[in-house]
Amino acid sequence: MDTGVWAAPGRVNLIGEHTDYNDGFVLPFALPRRTRVTARKLTEHPVRWTARSTAAEVGAGFTAADLAPGRVRGWAAYVAGVVWAVREAGHEVPAVAFEVDSDVPVGAGLSSSAALECATLAALCDLGSLPLPPKAWPRIARRAENEYVGVPCGIMDQTAATLCRDRHVLFLDCRSLEIVHVPFDPAAEGLAVLVIDSRIAHRHVANEYAARQKTCHRAAQILGVPALRDIGLDELELAMRMLPDELSRKRTRHVVTENARVLETVARLRAGRTRDIGPLLAESHASMRDDYEITVPPIDLAVTTALESGAYGARMTGGGFGGCVIALVDADATEAVADAVAKAYATNGYGPPVSFVATPSAGAGRVTD
Repeated sequence: MDTGVWAAPGRVNLIGEHTDYNDGFVLPFALPRRTRVTARKLTEHPVRWTARSTAAEVGAGFTAADLAPGRVRGWAAYVAGVVWAVREAGHEVPAVAFEVDSDVPVGAGLSSSAALECATLAALCDLGSLPLPPKAWPRIARRAENEYVGVPCGIMDQTAATLCRDRHVLFLDCRSLEIVHVPFDPAAEGLAVLVIDSRIAHRHVANEYAARQKTCHRAAQILGVPALRDIGLDELELAMRMLPDELSRKRTRHVVTENARVLETVARLRAGRTRDIGPLLAESHASMRDDYEITVPPIDLAVTTALESGAYGARMTGGGFGGCVIALVDADATEAVADAVAKAYATNGYGPPVSFVATPSAGAGRVTD
């Protein structure tokens, strides 16, 4: 095979925010919105790779000498990072020209970066006949983002972009990397997951993401556990007394309660109680707002407005400081809820949000149609 098109999805995290790097539990599902990589094997010597963004009409080229972390910047760093990570894993990578197109919103907290990484990786594996099964892709893609691009993310996004299934959420144990596909088909129950993109770019402002990682890891050390995942709800009160400062207590309380909410969400979905996950979504948002302090006023407004307009539950999804809100609503109420949020934004002087219904979809692979 010398050419083809490969795609990987963005993702929505139904619940389980900032638990992944604490060895905890997450519950994402893949979006129908995808990043597509058209790739063509080259015969250049020395080996060289090129990447071109169709949307931005910009390109970049790099050779093995350019693959040191930090040498390639911008969106092309995610492509170069995957090439670097595959080579670091001991595999030969053929020269390839990549052309990238995507309808995953950038900066919206829907993991456009993991979609690009995993589509690139899928292309490399097929074009290079690499002995890397999809279950091995999340670690490689995460290494590209952590060590090459320099973003200290967990492994949830890359796992979701690779391994999700249609009409399921992916229940991931971020310590063991064990996955369970839990049926989730809101449309079959007359429901919908409405995604409300605030159009406020999701950014890890002033390294706030890394700061929260550091605080959580320090709290785990103080509590004498490998990670905050090892603190159960029944141990939370004691943990609060052991921690020396309010910041550590707040961050720890979020992680511990969020893990519990993920487990309860899975239990309710398995019991066919999809509407009953709504309060858990709302509790998750309150925890992110008050204890983890990663929301911003327009995001809080979207959540409050969605709940006041009849949503069963709503929460921010993604790393924070902007991005998207998800709301569990009746299928025939999506337009009304979206309109209510848009009106609230206009009243408060915010730019117009963009809303769409998210259908649980499949992970990365070659496009055959």
